[in-house]
Amino acid sequence: MKPKAIFNWSSGKDSALALYKILREDQFEIISLLTSINKEFQRISMHGVPVSLLEKQAESLGFPLIKMELPKEPTMEEYRNIMSKTMTGIKAKGVTYSIFGDIFLEDLKKYREEQLEAVGMKAVFPLWKKNTTELIQEFLDLEFKTIVTCVNETYLDKSFAGRIIDQDFIKDLPGNVDPCGENGEFHTFTFDGPIFKSPVLFHIGETVKKTYPKPKSDTESEEGEYVFWFSDLVLNN
Repeated sequence: MKPKAIFNWSSGKDSALALYKILREDQFEIISLLTSINKEFQRISMHGVPVSLLEKQAESLGFPLIKMELPKEPTMEEYRNIMSKTMTGIKAKGVTYSIFGDIFLEDLKKYREEQLEAVGMKAVFPLWKKNTTELIQEFLDLEFKTIVTCVNETYLDKSFAGRIIDQDFIKDLPGNVDPCGENGEFHTFTFDGPIFKSPVLFHIGETVKKTYPKPKSDTESEEGEYVFWFSDLVLNN
């Protein structure tokens, strides 16, 4: 009998490729996808994708969906409490593993492992330490389709929001941007590929600018802000 696992689903390309690899290896029984949702806006945290598209995505992938609702700007304590409660409930269903699409952020990996250990679960990282240039090429070779939903203006300008990731997109990336956006340079929504029963159909709405305060450092006299551009995706009726 295969051990039961939950898959932490962001809706983007890294999640899609990680899920593809997990399903191909067939070592776990995936009982559900788990996605963090902004409770106020009913959108995927950071990616800005509406829940309606997420639900269609899960339906096409053929998995139940657990939506973990978070406050608009949760504190770390609030996040930990909500996550602990959610994972304790999942563990009660006999789930012992939690799968992530992270690639090389050591602090994030350690945090996930510590939080899961506290509830008696283990983390799995199928893409860990893989070359991101090779990963994005593998993603495209497998004929996955993904669109950029959010860009951090520190790294990319507004024009990158709403673009489909293809060879031209990769060529246009500045040299300081990871091709998988692993440092938070951009986020995506994957709408088709070998693990989908059918494409998720949508159209592109307006591009929206949002700002978030930067943590004040000891060397700064004034607090700055992060600027993000979100491409709004609208589910086709």
